[in-house]
Amino acid sequence: KCGAAAVAGFFKILSEMKPKGLKVVGAMAMVRNSVGSNCYVADEIITSRAGVRVRVGNTDAEGRMAMADVLCHLKEQALTAVNPQLFTIATLTGHVIRAYGENYSAILDNGPARNMNNAQEIQAAGDEWADPFEISTLRRDDYDFHRGKSEYEDVLQCNNSPSSATARGHQTPAAFLIEASGLEKHGKESDKPLPYSHLDIAGSSGPFPGVPTGAPIVALAAQFVFPRC
Repeated sequence: KCGAAAVAGFFKILSEMKPKGLKVVGAMAMVRNSVGSNCYVADEIITSRAGVRVRVGNTDAEGRMAMADVLCHLKEQALTAVNPQLFTIATLTGHVIRAYGENYSAILDNGPARNMNNAQEIQAAGDEWADPFEISTLRRDDYDFHRGKSEYEDVLQCNNSPSSATARGHQTPAAFLIEASGLEKHGKESDKPLPYSHLDIAGSSGPFPGVPTGAPIVALAAQFVFPRC
């Protein structure tokens, strides 16, 4: 659960450095993917916190399901915040390792975050502090991939193939998170645009089993914390 651990690590830096003029709200989304009487099954339809009907396509894509409602909750808080930015961090896909290798985090911006050059600035901070990023781009195809295929669901959670065998396998989950959380209503042309970036650290987080690297804590701290201390 290195994404949740990265959130905890970032808050450790905040507690030590106490940056001025920065408010951070974090949540740690964790799930145990076990078989049991309460587990969901393929083709089950679950309504998200945002009221989006999600058809389960792959029970192994549990990470995005755990994060979607948490992202929606923080989206609701962001609507009344000053200059908000939203992030998800997860060891989400094998595809990102196929795309970029084992030493790089991937970052994807929605429209409002892209207008801010958020990915480029975090990549530059990571380059300076040896916490490297590659920038991926959300495309219309990624949203289309997750559109509901019948009248019964709004969004398809996943196909039933591994991400590493799926075209755009690390880009489409970011589109799913935007759709399932209701962030789709807060794009760059909306009345209340909300910048959102998804970080896939499946490659950069380190070997499993093994010692985690701490990525992307240093790059995020360099971008948001160090300049305020």
